[in-house]
Amino acid sequence: MTHIVVLHDKVHGLDPTEYAETLRDTVPNASVTLARTPEEEQAELDEAQVATGYQIDPEHVRASDSLELFVCTFAGTGHLPLDALDEADVAVVSASGVHGPNIAEQVMGYVLADVRNLRQGWEQHERAEWNHYQGGELRDSTATVVGMGPIGEEILDRFNAFDVETVGVRYTPEKGGNADEVVGFDRMLAVAARSEYLVLACPLTDVTEGLIDDEVFGALPTNSMLVNVARGAVVDTDALVSALRGNDIRSAALDVTAPEPLPADHPLWTLSNCLVTPHNAGHTPYYWDRCADILVDALDNTTL
Repeated sequence: MTHIVVLHDKVHGLDPTEYAETLRDTVPNASVTLARTPEEEQAELDEAQVATGYQIDPEHVRASDSLELFVCTFAGTGHLPLDALDEADVAVVSASGVHGPNIAEQVMGYVLADVRNLRQGWEQHERAEWNHYQGGELRDSTATVVGMGPIGEEILDRFNAFDVETVGVRYTPEKGGNADEVVGFDRMLAVAARSEYLVLACPLTDVTEGLIDDEVFGALPTNSMLVNVARGAVVDTDALVSALRGNDIRSAALDVTAPEPLPADHPLWTLSNCLVTPHNAGHTPYYWDRCADILVDALDNTTL
């Protein structure tokens, strides 16, 4: 019987106890235990073939003779002790794709609230004010999504459903994808110049750090909206503040910022055309279910 140990990490405020219970239902022919402390983790890893969690202690990896697979409950793996896992011949699987539906829905929430001018509606409601105001339409606009991984693909699907012209930006445009047009990063300024919506859903790399700078804000139409669900450092924050203050773009919605958390005295908080949410787009009540499905797929692809 395969022994799976759930490590004690919380993700998005979700209790790993629920993850262990979900795995017991999803993988009934496995033994699933929960390690609540580092000591329990070390003891369980002496027998488990599979570990799953956000992080794993490299010393515990080296000490285990049984561990064969680590299923990370986070989309990225850069924070993991990859050298130790590789040296121990432990396969690593990430939770890539686990955030796709919920983050895509949050992006569309930002966009629809903006295009229909719902902020004004909410403000008038608070004042019990019946005063007609105007809203726009999303249909027939152009949206560029930077990053075409699982999250970017979900976002593009939703824009496509609204009859929006879509452009995808990716490192390898020859792979194509579910956008009407797919380009490389060398076309960033050209596609920005014709985009009402610029959505960032890319990893933070040497290429993407500071990608959205004064030049890009200068190229974007004045009626454009920036949405960032990638990483804060993909955007030059000072350039963003200047663009919003100068009406170089219409608005921005940010689930990630640089710095993060955003200090209470930061100017972004004071701008009426900027919405900041506290890096919570990744939360979903189905998180553990999706992690469990990823783990099952990983088991199906191994000889455990």
